[in-house]
Amino acid sequence: MEGSEELESSLLMQPWASVCFGESAFLAKACFRDTGYILLISDLSSVWYESADAEAVGQRSKELNKRLTVHVSSFLHRLCNLMYPLLAGQPDAATSFSCHHAASGLSLHLKSELSGLPFYWDFHCCPAPVEMVSRHLVRPLIRMSLALQYQVQKLTSLLLQKDAEIEDYMESGAVLSRDRLRTEPFQETTFQQNFMAESLPKICGAEEGQAFTSALQQLYAAVTQQEAKQARKRQHLDDTEGPAPTAETAGPPHPPPPSQEDETVSSSKGTTLASSPAQKPRLPAAKAKPKKAKGLFS
Repeated sequence: MEGSEELESSLLMQPWASVCFGESAFLAKACFRDTGYILLISDLSSVWYESADAEAVGQRSKELNKRLTVHVSSFLHRLCNLMYPLLAGQPDAATSFSCHHAASGLSLHLKSELSGLPFYWDFHCCPAPVEMVSRHLVRPLIRMSLALQYQVQKLTSLLLQKDAEIEDYMESGAVLSRDRLRTEPFQETTFQQNFMAESLPKICGAEEGQAFTSALQQLYAAVTQQEAKQARKRQHLDDTEGPAPTAETAGPPHPPPPSQEDETVSSSKGTTLASSPAQKPRLPAAKAKPKKAKGLFS
């Protein structure tokens, strides 16, 4: 079914974006198609989502926009044109959003225009299942952390090589023409200590809505694309190998089929026996006893 599986697969490739609904900051991602939409929202304390197919969109649009009689695809395209600029940091000035927290989930109210008439929409988001949170948030963030750690290691190695290169130049008599460009040799341990003491408090004190910068969005998209690629490879291998036979269903090994030579020999023997059915088998002839030589006087 293209509705849910196709939409969620496309949603996985969409990076999280920092948005504001009313006065509240959120992380959000969305995917819109002609078959429906799926929306994922988090305030870093909870995660909510809504998935709606074209039929549900048509029914809700009749309840909220009784004066509008456009096709369901027009509603979906309008929602897409309102949400994607918002996620890209370019919200429509004529569109307003408000959200309401409830025990059952999160309600997001949208107010805009369509064909010169007021256009309203309500997203009814319920708590996201654990598997969805892990797939769209936890696993990609872990892989992003590993990728950034590997990047830091490569940059550290490059800095140490550059310091060794500069030292070799200086030992060869090279002189720095501008003293303000002079730097101290890179010390990895000192750098880590300064980062933990100075930079980390600033990062942790930043607003929660600023969690995903443009560089992190690109890294998130690259990580999820690799994850989807690996999942397709695993699926292809599973389809190619097929299920292994179990001990209960596996029978004794079948004897190998007779070769063409065996079939020819067997056929020729059958033909010989059939052509002479009355022929009796020959018994082995007894050995004749050697006769004693008769002498002249015996």
